[in-house]
Amino acid sequence: MAKLRIKLVKSLNGRLDNHIATAQSLGLHKIGNETVQPDNPQTRGKIAKIGYLLQVTEE
Repeated sequence: MAKLRIKLVKSLNGRLDNHIATAQSLGLHKIGNETVQPDNPQTRGKIAKIGYLLQVTEE
């Protein structure tokens, strides 16, 4: 199964509460944090919501 490497590249300061919660649900808490998530509709939905804060690459 395909995996996605997700990196937080912008700050969560001043963002909407639900955008912060989405980042934290992906395991991203501060700039530079990276996580590997499965490529599924749930993960893609989270990325779509806060994509302006993230850098995403496929593995």
